[in-house]
Amino acid sequence: MARGLELDLVEVAPMANPPVCRIMDYGKFRYEEAQKAKESRRKSSNVSVKEVKFRPKIGRGDFDVKVRKVDQFIHEGHKVKVTLQFRGREMAHPELGSKILDDVLAVVGPVVKVETQARLEGRNMSMVLAPDRKALDAKKAAAKIPEVPEVAEVAEVADVAPPSHLNDTTPAPTAAQPADPSLAPGA
Repeated sequence: MARGLELDLVEVAPMANPPVCRIMDYGKFRYEEAQKAKESRRKSSNVSVKEVKFRPKIGRGDFDVKVRKVDQFIHEGHKVKVTLQFRGREMAHPELGSKILDDVLAVVGPVVKVETQARLEGRNMSMVLAPDRKALDAKKAAAKIPEVPEVAEVAEVADVAPPSHLNDTTPAPTAAQPADPSLAPGA
């Protein structure tokens, strides 16, 4: 029967009792399955871990630039590993590192979850931040809602008269008619 229709006999459920077979175009079936797999791979998010490195004696401008980068990575949906590198005698003051990591957390704040708390590993102190999906979605929704003026403000705007130059009913002078009648030819 399948040969007569120029189709294939495909076993769909070999474990069923009795096994289930279907008459179909096997090439088309494989193509559609590949398209479904490709679509599901595209929809799955690819979360990677980005790393931003700080130093205990970082300047204010450098700190701001790096924190903006952390914020950008978070908004793109990536996890961020914030690493603080100590050199030499800086190891004697790990509280400076903790303060910088706390400052990073304070600036990025409500849109992140701390996945791994700050801990000292050799000469590095690091913590991992992950995006908080609910907070990011709420922030995006708040940014999309336009400001609606108060009813009193709309009434005030409606009571304002239009500028005086818009009420002028005299026609504008044309090239054939001079603006000043005393300058007209033959006057």
